[in-house]
Amino acid sequence: MLVLSRKKGESIQIGEDIEIQVVSIQGDQIKIGITAPRSIEIHRKEVYQEIQSENTSAARGITDLLKIIPKTNKQ
Repeated sequence: MLVLSRKKGESIQIGEDIEIQVVSIQGDQIKIGITAPRSIEIHRKEVYQEIQSENTSAARGITDLLKIIPKTNKQ
């Protein structure tokens, strides 16, 4: 993991399209602003993990559905 120190108002640039800026710092909480193309999904880590968990559960259901579809014979 790359660790960088930044002060309020300073930024980190990732590639040409993504900028992360420290907007404010209050106690142990930091607000960051992210500028990125709309095609890039941005989530809080806990939300991302929940999405992954739900996708995994949904995929299990698809596997079960494939078992009940009758197989066809190709002629």
